[in-house]
Amino acid sequence: MEKEEIKDQAGEPFTEYRRYTYADYLSWQYDEMVELIKGRLFRNAAAPRRVHQEISGKVFNKLFTFLESLPCKAYAAPFDVRLPVKSKKHEDIDTVVQPDICVVCDPDKLDELGCVGAPDLIIEILSPGNNKKELKYKYEVYEEAGVKEYWIIQPAEQTLLTYTLINGKYVPSRLQTTGDLVECRSLPGFYLDLEYVFRDLD
Repeated sequence: MEKEEIKDQAGEPFTEYRRYTYADYLSWQYDEMVELIKGRLFRNAAAPRRVHQEISGKVFNKLFTFLESLPCKAYAAPFDVRLPVKSKKHEDIDTVVQPDICVVCDPDKLDELGCVGAPDLIIEILSPGNNKKELKYKYEVYEEAGVKEYWIIQPAEQTLLTYTLINGKYVPSRLQTTGDLVECRSLPGFYLDLEYVFRDLD
């Protein structure tokens, strides 16, 4: 049986040819997670795989524990992050993403709908089919929005690549893997042991 096409409030099917805003996003009713990147709709058709969720849980647990006595807060998907360009009005925002994990240190960026503005740290865990979105589209909007640090975890290869924002441009780290202790520059004192992250995932 074919999956029913999700539609907007007017009964029109979502299309990649139309540009949407956060105002549109708030009016939708859907079962799967969707994101907007510069007005373009991206749908996640399937739930994350088991290994993705295990890695997410391990990394989030370490961050949450580290931040307990600090003003920064960690959030796991689903959690809306709006990245405004012109203004914070719903009809002007055309990028709304749900990072696997993000850390926000400025409480003024938090409201009842999530985060409006660039988090300090964003971590994305690659899944089959979403690599282009994470490596190209999200990379570009995170850099433009001023996300201080962007981590990409590749479960299949058991690697982590970090991008640090320097003078408005991302500078990549070397590719890190099991045995490495990854330093988080946006959260001084936080280190992630990749031996722990990738242990017992088979």
